[in-house]
Amino acid sequence: MSLHVIYLPRELGKQIQQGHPWIYRDSLPEQVSLPSATWVQVRCGKLVRYGLWDAQSPIAVRLFSSQQVPDGTWIAERVREAWELRAPLRNQGITAYRWVYGEGDGIPGVVVDLYAKYAVIETYADSVETLVDWVVTALRACAPLRGILLRRGGVRSLWGREPPRDLIVEEHGLRMHVDLFAGQKTGLYLDQRENRRYLEEWCAGRRILNCFAYTGGFSLYAVRGGADQVVSVDIAPQTAQVARDNLSLNGFDPDRHPFVIEDCFKLLDTYAAQGERFDLIILDPPSLARSKKSRHAALRAYGRLNQAAMRCTLPGGLLATASCTSQVSPQAFRDMLGAAAAQVGRRMLILHEAGQAMDHPVPAHFPEGRYLKFVLGKIEQAL
Repeated sequence: MSLHVIYLPRELGKQIQQGHPWIYRDSLPEQVSLPSATWVQVRCGKLVRYGLWDAQSPIAVRLFSSQQVPDGTWIAERVREAWELRAPLRNQGITAYRWVYGEGDGIPGVVVDLYAKYAVIETYADSVETLVDWVVTALRACAPLRGILLRRGGVRSLWGREPPRDLIVEEHGLRMHVDLFAGQKTGLYLDQRENRRYLEEWCAGRRILNCFAYTGGFSLYAVRGGADQVVSVDIAPQTAQVARDNLSLNGFDPDRHPFVIEDCFKLLDTYAAQGERFDLIILDPPSLARSKKSRHAALRAYGRLNQAAMRCTLPGGLLATASCTSQVSPQAFRDMLGAAAAQVGRRMLILHEAGQAMDHPVPAHFPEGRYLKFVLGKIEQAL
């Protein structure tokens, strides 16, 4: 196979050698005119890598291998390795998890989530669409699946049966409804699984406000953890009934734990003005920045959101706050929290920090892959 060769400046050698899987378009020393999904050889000094070219994305090349142009067998090996890595989750009875996490599992731009016997593939670039058939074959070879879906600008079936709209999965002893044809992500926020379980231990006897609740994952753990009451808030009306159904499915009374359909920013401001206070507030908003250019706007929005939540937290209460915006670093997130606390006359004492669950592995030299920040802090009056 004759490959187009892209020569990179030597200053990129260190990041390539250490395993960073992306070559940004503005790093290219030459104009390259190739159709998307073209395999290329990248050379940087003595380093050689093989990757997929993308004609449109800011990420011009996604690097896959230092040895060969990947084929179906190569993809199958990566999928099998990813399957084996998640064995501890299956041993715990967890039936919903991320089977393939793109760059972390050696298949950049491709994500696969497993829900019971159904796999959902999601691609993040036009260039990697060419890999989907190989991925489908590899998934079927690993596990006794009933169906495989593709989520990209919509959801469609690729193989097997379509999943029921009321599919039920299990997570740390809790059961949850999942509709794989609707909603956000590929069905659940799988990256927060271990953070939900961790926070459960802090919920006994507390009145809790769960903002951006979606279908109530954090709420469900909080109720099992002994919360006196959990108020769940989300702007999407269709999530309320699913959250109530999840409580009922696990033997809890949904009437004790109300669901409010409202914009969380507005509701927090209203609660703050009305003097409504909670023992624990959970903030798990969607990403607030899609590019580096919007990073500062995202930090301002996070600041406003966390200030409002701190105003609504009882003295000595807890704030569990998260960001899934990859453009915001962990240090920038901490700095924002400190500034937000100062703005409202509070002090935030950080008790715990975490990221995404283990089914979202990240190469050590790929900070973009560790996108999730989760912080639990005690909110006190400023000294």
